[in-house]
Amino acid sequence: MSKQALAIRHVAFEDAGSFAAVLEQRGYTLRYLEAGYDDLRGLAARAADLVLILGGPIGAYEEDSYPFLRDELDFIARRLAAQQPIVGICLGAQLMARALGAPVFPGRNGKEIGWAPLQLTAAGQASALRHLAAELTPVLHWHGDTFDIPAGAERLAGSSQYPNQAFAIGHHALALQFHPEVTAAGLERWFIGHACEIGATPDISVTQLRAATARWAAGLQSQGQQMFGAWLEQL
Repeated sequence: MSKQALAIRHVAFEDAGSFAAVLEQRGYTLRYLEAGYDDLRGLAARAADLVLILGGPIGAYEEDSYPFLRDELDFIARRLAAQQPIVGICLGAQLMARALGAPVFPGRNGKEIGWAPLQLTAAGQASALRHLAAELTPVLHWHGDTFDIPAGAERLAGSSQYPNQAFAIGHHALALQFHPEVTAAGLERWFIGHACEIGATPDISVTQLRAATARWAAGLQSQGQQMFGAWLEQL
């Protein structure tokens, strides 16, 4: 009997990316729920063996504009309380932080969009994030908001622009503000879907992002899959 992985997706082009192959190799069947379309109300905390909360261009604090966030935050809080495996990426990490009582807010250093290395803490170096060490690969950053590290969580990584890029709680919860799951082919859809944001961000262009992606995406895909596989192994 295969294990079940459930991914909550906020926009169609920000999917599980290269992580989908890792899940398949390890015997998981991946199913998506579409935030804002599928009803998340009352979703059981143990709805799957693994939950992924994926990225998106909205704020974790914008429930007045996006009421589904109330149900999503409630589900994440219950999943965390039950100590069931959960991974949050970008918006997903911010939602995890908020579900744990930490503030999420617009970053004071502006938007962080593009490829840059992580700065791992000692805890990060001892974790699955060791596969994303600066000497191995840069990672893709694409966010304007950030968060404080929740009480009881362990900070794993920062960047030169924002100190809080990843945290963990035990072995069951991992929050990543950056994107280790992206692929070069998948990012072509991002360049379309985020065209307005790219155009409105100084010193960023599709041409620049595509050139950096051509240089770094294959390495990140390999290292990101190793990181995710190592994290799954310790569940």
